Amino acid sequence: MLGNIKVNVMGEEREISSGLTYQDLANEYQHKFKHPILLAKVGNMYKELNEYVSNGDEIIFADLKKSTANRVYINALILLLSHSVSSLFGHTSKIAVKYSIDKGIYIVPNFDITEKKLQQLKNKMMEVVENNIAITKCNVQREEAVEYFKMQKDHSKVNLLHYNTNPNVILYKLGSTYDYFFSLMPVRTGVLKEFDLKWLSNRGFVLLFPTIYYDGIKPYEHHPKLFDVFNEYNKWAEIMKIENVSDLNKVVSSGRADDIIRIDETLQSNRLLNIAREIVSKKKDVKIILIAGPSSSGKTTTCRKLSMYLRSFGLEPREISMDNYFVDRVNNPKDENGEYDFECLEAINVKAFDKDVQDLLNGKGVKLQTYNFITGQSEPGTEDTYLGANEVLIIEGIHALNDKILTSIDRKNKYKIYLSPLTILTIDMHNRIPTTDNRLLRRIVRDNRTRGYNAEDTLKGWKKVRQGEEKHIFPNQDAADVVFNTALIYEIGVLKTYVEPLLYSVPVTSPKYKDAIRLINMLKTFLPIPSDAVPDDSLLREFIGGSCFK
Repeated sequence: MLGNIKVNVMGEEREISSGLTYQDLANEYQHKFKHPILLAKVGNMYKELNEYVSNGDEIIFADLKKSTANRVYINALILLLSHSVSSLFGHTSKIAVKYSIDKGIYIVPNFDITEKKLQQLKNKMMEVVENNIAITKCNVQREEAVEYFKMQKDHSKVNLLHYNTNPNVILYKLGSTYDYFFSLMPVRTGVLKEFDLKWLSNRGFVLLFPTIYYDGIKPYEHHPKLFDVFNEYNKWAEIMKIENVSDLNKVVSSGRADDIIRIDETLQSNRLLNIAREIVSKKKDVKIILIAGPSSSGKTTTCRKLSMYLRSFGLEPREISMDNYFVDRVNNPKDENGEYDFECLEAINVKAFDKDVQDLLNGKGVKLQTYNFITGQSEPGTEDTYLGANEVLIIEGIHALNDKILTSIDRKNKYKIYLSPLTILTIDMHNRIPTTDNRLLRRIVRDNRTRGYNAEDTLKGWKKVRQGEEKHIFPNQDAADVVFNTALIYEIGVLKTYVEPLLYSVPVTSPKYKDAIRLINMLKTFLPIPSDAVPDDSLLREFIGGSCFK
């Protein structure tokens, strides 16, 4: 006879029958959530809903508005998509998951995808959702998994498992489809009702889904410059035969990592050099270069390197940081939590900034202000600054691409650059590496080296950083004249040696422990790459140290 156990569910002390699953309890609390419950957070760790409740559990349920559960939702959609493709078009039909694009993921099938076929695929996915099919967790021998993926001709997973030393691996089964993911899964397909498919061309489409930043599915907005840069780098990766982690590991294990570092660094420098050439070709008009990008995009190195290239063409850049134009802290707006919001446009004295830049362009002397971050007050400059005939302003800041600044200056006098490490390397065909994770790894390393922060500190602050980017940076990316990709295809292998020990320092009791474990599991797929061959002018040096740019 089963006894009773005591648990805490969503802050409520309860005594329940033993032998219940988290799903049994989730059914009772579903009415409190807008979206289907996907996971149970028990202590500091998430669990799938078909696991059994234990005595003393403190349970908080999570739907797709929680970041961990949202990743689970996305991976489950990819499993659903893969299963539906093979069910509808045959087992030789496959999809490759590429990269994030406008709150969705770009998907490339190995067959021509017409709009009609895409609608059929969407209908098939909806049918599987309506049938509420079980998603089964399978613990299988690694060799057995390798043989299955060989049979499926999924060489990316075969090669990935080559670097996995565990005797067993976890696969998820939907119908006759097995797949390998770096997350938990929902227990049935019925929870996957919110998604859409957007046709772009016969070569690919976008999988759309709700995010934690947008209520419902955001209508797809195409970003051609960003999309073209992704595709350009993807073609280069195909040429270099480094499309996924196992391809990179093969290069490292064969002793050729230094070659890839040199090739990749040369490619990135050449692309920035071409931007400098374009600016020089417009020097009669362009007087201001505006640079913006999300956190850890490498803005400092890019500005220094671009300045160097411009000097080689005879232009003399003068850098201005918008951070020097913060309003006095006492006047700084506060967010909904009553904390200072240093990332909103109102935190900048736009009027003073615009006037100083306009006066410089008009040939006037300007006492450029600075900001004292200790006292929280702006301080006027002591000497007049003049802009010479051959000088050009480089202005960096999170609002640099915002059309609400420098409104009195003609658009032709501005050249706008959007920076981001647009990660095209994938773990395998169905597991991507989000650009946000690449930036987070960079930031953890830099915060520890330059500010003494531990990984837990950075992880705790990351949500607020991301919220600021969603509100103030990403909406302005299409205003850029050019998108510059600051990602290096080899960099996570180098970052691994710096960031992995920091992630292991996050305590098990920390609310950020699960995030640290997720990143550690992703890093385990990479072979480490020594930093010796990384040049001192590399953008990566901004994060790991040793940069020649100060």
